[in-house]
Amino acid sequence: MKLWQKDKTSLAAVEQFTVGKDREMDTYLAPFDVLGSIAHITMLQSIGLLTADELVVLKQELRNIYKEIAAGQFKLADDVEDIHSQVELLLTQRLGDVGKKIHSGRSRNDQVLVDVKLYLRHEIEEIVAEVQQTFDLLQSLSEQHKNVLLPGYTHLQVAMPSSFGLWFGAYAEALIDDLTVLHSAYNVVNKNPLGSAAGYGSSFPLNRTMTTQLLGFETLNYNVVYAQMGRGKTEKIVAFALGNLGATLAKMSMDATLFMNQNFAFISFPDELTTGSSIMPHKKNPDVWELVRSHGNKLQALPNEIAMMITNLPSGYHRDLQLLKENLFPAFQTLKNCFQVVRLMLENIRVKNNILEDDKYKYLFSVEVVNKLALQGVPFREAYKQVGLDIEKGTFQPDKQVQHTHEGSIGNLNTAEIKQHMNNIVGAFVFRDVHAAFDALLKE
Repeated sequence: MKLWQKDKTSLAAVEQFTVGKDREMDTYLAPFDVLGSIAHITMLQSIGLLTADELVVLKQELRNIYKEIAAGQFKLADDVEDIHSQVELLLTQRLGDVGKKIHSGRSRNDQVLVDVKLYLRHEIEEIVAEVQQTFDLLQSLSEQHKNVLLPGYTHLQVAMPSSFGLWFGAYAEALIDDLTVLHSAYNVVNKNPLGSAAGYGSSFPLNRTMTTQLLGFETLNYNVVYAQMGRGKTEKIVAFALGNLGATLAKMSMDATLFMNQNFAFISFPDELTTGSSIMPHKKNPDVWELVRSHGNKLQALPNEIAMMITNLPSGYHRDLQLLKENLFPAFQTLKNCFQVVRLMLENIRVKNNILEDDKYKYLFSVEVVNKLALQGVPFREAYKQVGLDIEKGTFQPDKQVQHTHEGSIGNLNTAEIKQHMNNIVGAFVFRDVHAAFDALLKE
């Protein structure tokens, strides 16, 4: 039986099609549906729609359900449509008619809105933790190998000297910008839609500020129509932030696959972290990096997928929005898996020393020679021409001493300053406020 069902039973084929994978996606939302319900009934009691005794028993049973979810003992019954219905059904079975009171002043529309936002907020926190760990590892590798030079490329042509300190450090700093975008997405997520009901509010005197505080939201989506309009837009913004992180990992993966190639041979990994060929016994394939690259590229496609699903929808709720969960929710675990396997690879990376001793890299130092002449008083353009002619005549003899001292260069990585920027952006997420709010909701 469906909560909305009246006197007709849906054709089985229609029901199966419209439900789709939504029940599966609701498993992601289960704990957050309970937390939202605890906050909602606390507010209902404050405005006289529940008695104090009813609130006590409802809270206790919702906490029991929360524990069942955490212990893996919760499931949607076969004849129950969604997580919201299942929670209400359990309360009614265990407590009687008082369980039927929890839906006053809300719709399944704002229930799923708040569930999704609580879920997204939780997943963003987990992504931030993965990024932090990867950032710290990259910075450690940057310092460890800061004096090991490697070729820098433009247009995939040998260009100027670089270093592993710069290479590792570049990806560390890239993650700061990625988290800056993720923090902006978090700010969009961290607004309370509860109380917007079906998108047009309620005649009950709901205290939306109260539920905002109880759920640890920074503020609320004030306009009830916009609260509903924000669905889809919120998911797209979050997906864009995930796509940025995927892009960083994909670029790193492309570098790693090139650098592992025998024609480069700048880095290597233990055999157990590479794969072989069914026909060529010498192969050590970079399958991990290749799959991270592809996952990263799929993540970059995610915001466009969501945009196409919500394009030109008018205001109000539409069933199209249900499908967003299928695209977005699994992406979080994919991204977390990618960060974890990237760290495994980086923890075991082997860096080649003395790469630039190979004669094919001698032109990397042409700019060093030009700059040395300029420091001796030769006009830069004249120095450039002189070195260019020496290269053409085959008489160029490089000075392989690299003296780069400005901020962010080979000899001055600014690791501490970059670390402080990361600390600042991570601190801006204020996850502790959310933890405190949830602890209070679940406190016996």
